[in-house]
Amino acid sequence: MKATQSLIAVAAFLIAALLSYFGAVWAVTRIEATSTQAVSHKLSVEGLDWAKVAADGLQVKIAGTAPNEAARFRALTFAGSVVDAARVHDLVQVTPAKAIAPPHFSVELLRNDDGISLIGLVPTSTGHDAIAAKISALATPGKVTDLLETATDPAPNGWDAALAFGLDALNKLPHSKISISAEKVTVTAIADSPEEKRNYETELARAAPAGLTVGVEISAPRPVITPFTLRFVIDESGPRFDACSADTAKARDAIVSAAVAAGVTGKVNCTIGLGVPSPSWADAATLGIAAVKALGKGSVTFSDADVTLLATTDTPQAVFDRVVGDLGAKLPDVFSLEATLPEKAKTAAQDGPVEFTATLDAKGHVDLRGRLTDDRMHNAVDSFARAKFGATNVFTATRTDEKLPDGWPERVLAGLDSLALLHTGTLLVQPDMVVVTGVSGAQDAQDHISRILSDKLGKGQAFSIKVTYDKRFDPLAGLPTPAECIAAIKAAIAAQKISFDPGKDTIAPGSAPTLDRIAAEVKKCPTVAMEIGGYTDSQGSPEMNLALSQARANAVLSALSTRRVDTGNLTAKGYGEANPIADNGTDVGREANRRIEFKQNSAAAPEAVVTPDATPPDAATPDATNPDVATPDVATDGSGDASVDSGATDGISSEPPRDAAAGAGDGAVIGDGSAAPSAPTIRPKKRP
Repeated sequence: MKATQSLIAVAAFLIAALLSYFGAVWAVTRIEATSTQAVSHKLSVEGLDWAKVAADGLQVKIAGTAPNEAARFRALTFAGSVVDAARVHDLVQVTPAKAIAPPHFSVELLRNDDGISLIGLVPTSTGHDAIAAKISALATPGKVTDLLETATDPAPNGWDAALAFGLDALNKLPHSKISISAEKVTVTAIADSPEEKRNYETELARAAPAGLTVGVEISAPRPVITPFTLRFVIDESGPRFDACSADTAKARDAIVSAAVAAGVTGKVNCTIGLGVPSPSWADAATLGIAAVKALGKGSVTFSDADVTLLATTDTPQAVFDRVVGDLGAKLPDVFSLEATLPEKAKTAAQDGPVEFTATLDAKGHVDLRGRLTDDRMHNAVDSFARAKFGATNVFTATRTDEKLPDGWPERVLAGLDSLALLHTGTLLVQPDMVVVTGVSGAQDAQDHISRILSDKLGKGQAFSIKVTYDKRFDPLAGLPTPAECIAAIKAAIAAQKISFDPGKDTIAPGSAPTLDRIAAEVKKCPTVAMEIGGYTDSQGSPEMNLALSQARANAVLSALSTRRVDTGNLTAKGYGEANPIADNGTDVGREANRRIEFKQNSAAAPEAVVTPDATPPDAATPDATNPDVATPDVATDGSGDASVDSGATDGISSEPPRDAAAGAGDGAVIGDGSAAPSAPTIRPKKRP
């Protein structure tokens, strides 16, 4: 009995233990599940889905990879708000923080009439003050808005070269917006004329550092085209434009498309300008081009509202009549059409062909031969040719013929005017045709010749132009930079010094070869404004030395003028004993201080003027793709002065300074001796 009771007690104890164990397991599991569910729900609501929740008894483990330390802290905080924070166990990993990227260094420069603005971030190694000093030198005091900041990060590769190029461009371009970064420099500017635009583009292209991406967009005022001319030709050489003008980019595109449809290939130059006779210009031009295409061969010439359609002797009469009828019916009312079907050429008389010829060689010599109406015309043609080509360059061997057709003098003079635009070429004047053939250094020479002939010959007259462009004769294509100009003059001086008579402004005869070389170099730099500065030693009174230095600078200017140098961009200034480069206490030092220096005259440059807009108004500037209105080293900062040793002892009384000889220039002379820019009109260019 006793044993039975003991067994019952043991069994009851075991059952109670098992029930306690399973009850405890159930309770723990329930607590873990409840805790996990509650914390997971809270974290999900707060958008912390990356967090993984697990429970181990009373402990709540938060795991996962947090995007940053703040997210980790938020997850633990929200978990502690659901269960006792002491129960929360942190197993969270944090994504390593990315290294802070270096700042993007860049500078924006704006230059206009109101001054210069600069904004951006530059490395401390570059220095704020160095940039500000260069900018301030270009603007009137108080007209620089400086918003430039610096950072201690190292300068990226290419930064120094890009910054130097951008600052040089700003120095050269008075109306400009320049964006500078280590990878690219973007230059947007406005030029005063198509020629200046082309010069700017050439200089910037030369000065661009290797490996730097440079974007250049320079606009110039649209030229006034008089007469507004278009000439389209199809002959043995194929279809082409002898001249092309349009009033808008849309009109130009329409005209070019019509030419391409007629068989024109390659690049088409079409000037966008002012002076169009009708808003329907593009419509009329495309009709004229289509008419020439329908003829197969021939030409159409638009001179303002006058339209001349010329077929060939091989054109069938029926085709000619149909094409002329269609064109006459479709042309806008303002345009007047004259169409000509030439007759078969007749056999020349036994005394030779009725013609006038002129031949221009590479040295500028012109031979005039053929027929003129009378002695009066002979004298007029001879005088006109001498005025165009030089009095000593014309040889006239013509004969008189009173039976020449009406308008013969006008045809000859218009032809000679056209020939003057060429480097080499020939002119052939016949009763029914004027032919100009040759080579020119001007890209738009053919356009100019077309305007001259269509204007001077009159409506309905036939002419042919076969002119090619040769870069070797382009006066702008090979222009040296200002720095190269100064360096070349310095080299000429280094080869042989210039000397003056003691105490006088008379240049010693032995200096003539040096002046010849300097004159040759200055002629290569027609757009570079330079100053001829005179200096003396310290012997004598300052007033006397100042007068002597001015007189010697004037003497050099006069000597260059006598060597046919255009002195419009040259100025002479005496500095006396200022700015010595050596010790005036020694003979050698005084010899060095007696000198003349050539340097770029930055004061002669036009006053600073900027356009903040990257794209100037269409009405005031040519289309960026227009090749006729521009396509083109950056202005130097004036370093590399060339010095001329006077080779004479100063301090002796001298004659008063002499006035510098006036330079022969096309523009008006302004106060500092530089030539004011001329109006942006298209006119025939004179041969150099």
